[in-house]
Amino acid sequence: MSLPRPVRGVVFDMDGLLVDSESMFRDVMMEVSLRRGVDLPLAVFLRMVGLQHEASRAVAMAHFGDDFDYDPWIADIWALAVARGEVGIAVKAGVTELLDHLDLAAIPRAVATSSSHASVERQLGRNGLLPRFQAIVAAGDYARGKPDPDPFLVAADRLGVPATACLALEDSHNGVRAAHAAGMMTIMVPDLLEATEEMRGLCVAIADTLHGVRDLLSVQEGTAAKTKPERPYSV
Repeated sequence: MSLPRPVRGVVFDMDGLLVDSESMFRDVMMEVSLRRGVDLPLAVFLRMVGLQHEASRAVAMAHFGDDFDYDPWIADIWALAVARGEVGIAVKAGVTELLDHLDLAAIPRAVATSSSHASVERQLGRNGLLPRFQAIVAAGDYARGKPDPDPFLVAADRLGVPATACLALEDSHNGVRAAHAAGMMTIMVPDLLEATEEMRGLCVAIADTLHGVRDLLSVQEGTAAKTKPERPYSV
């Protein structure tokens, strides 16, 4: 298959797409909940994936109830998550190869994440990925978080590329909804969440890994080169 339009910019989610942090955060949240004697079903955690802090808080409170002491619970979770992150979080398959390909194609890229700038610094900085992006859009840089389109619209603006000419790469349902609402060509690379029929309807493709995204871009660029009109003769 091919993409519907030429790609002039690429916008990446971070957690679960560039780095394997979603599974770590899932394990930490389950561990802290068990330690505190509260039940956190996996389905509740999955509803939080891709959401900004306040939206995640609302999901937790809806599950635990109005009397739940949220602040010490989430503080314990963040403390343990930061400690686990210090050990190192793996980069997802195909990240380096895709970024190398975008370098060669001179296609700019941004990160659009629900996480904080401090989290971006920890996760991408430690892995040497931070300098490979021309723009970082994190919590605090936009009015409304995913599934609203604001993070992706801000990212496109900072790249100086129309949103419709951007390819968005996401692993979460809320992220896919946000990217599609921004008008971007969207590819889902599933991590903890499966590609549902809704996701397939919103995406131009579903890729198993970022290797598949690189292969799709290679096909697109090869097709564009073949169909480029010859320069007319000058006299």
